Parts: sequence; structure tokens; C-alpha cells
Amino acid sequence: MRKFKTAEKNRTNYVYYTAEGKPIVITPGMTGADGKALTENLITMLHGWDDDDVDAQRREAYHCPVHLDGYHDGYGDDTDDRNPYLEDDTYNPLQQILTSIANEERSVRMEKLKVALSELTDKQKDTVIKKFYRGMTNVQIAAEEGVSEAAIRNRLTKIYATLKKKI
Repeated sequence: MRKFKTAEKNRTNYVYYTAEGKPIVITPGMTGADGKALTENLITMLHGWDDDDVDAQRREAYHCPVHLDGYHDGYGDDTDDRNPYLEDDTYNPLQQILTSIANEERSVRMEKLKVALSELTDKQKDTVIKKFYRGMTNVQIAAEEGVSEAAIRNRLTKIYATLKKKI
């Protein structure tokens, strides 16, 4: 489809294409298949429709971004010139899709983690609570339980391996 209109004074031949892509050349004064002469009015009407189509495409291109990058201007050297409103890509459709997928995967993993944690032994659960919920170090856990720090490290390694298998 063309992007620019032909000036009226330069309109000597008019080329239109059928749905199959076959070109049809129309010149003023030419006779059609029915033997009637093509008038300037018919050509003006055809060209008006074509002009309307070109104008509609221009409006569409102006108002609607045709690619996902239309919502942000990328990265690199031009970032200093970036419009501050474009820095927020919250409304970028691609970003929304990726965020949705990530949230869904996260919720599935969290459910698997809950099930896996419930299947740990009481001693392992206690160690996980001390390590991750109370924020204790391995040395503090070892001192509280009266075992070596290496024993706590080994216990945590086994817990991680068990969880990794189940998740």
C-alpha cells in the first residue's frame, strides 16, 4: 500500500490492484469492458477512496503503536534523552505478559515448597525455622542444639537436596 498521495496535476495513469494482486491501469478517456468511457468523475471517486485509505493508514500509524517497543525507547546512549514517562514499562504489553507468567510460576513453586516443607522431619523443620524465620547463623543454631557447626551445615545441605527434588 502506498504511503503518499499523488498530486492531482500528476494523475495521468491510475494503477489499482485486484484482491489477487493483478494490476489494473486506468487512464482518463479509456473505455471499460462494457464499452462505456471512463469519466473523470469515476477516476476522481476511485482516487478519493484511495486517498481516504491512505489517510486512515496515517491516522492509525500516528495513534497506535504497531510494535511492542512503541511503549519504551530502549536502552543505550539515548537514555539521557528519554522521556521520563517512558521509563515506567508497567503498561508495556510484553512486560505484563512476562510478569503474569512469572507470578503464575512463582505461585506454583510456592505451593510445591509448602508441600515439601510439610514432609520434612521435625528436626529438619526446626532447623529451617531457626535458619530462615529467626535469621540465626549456623554457629548459633549449633550452640543452641549442642552440636557442631558442620553438623548443622550437613543437615541444611540434606534439607536443600530434599527440597530441590520435590520442587
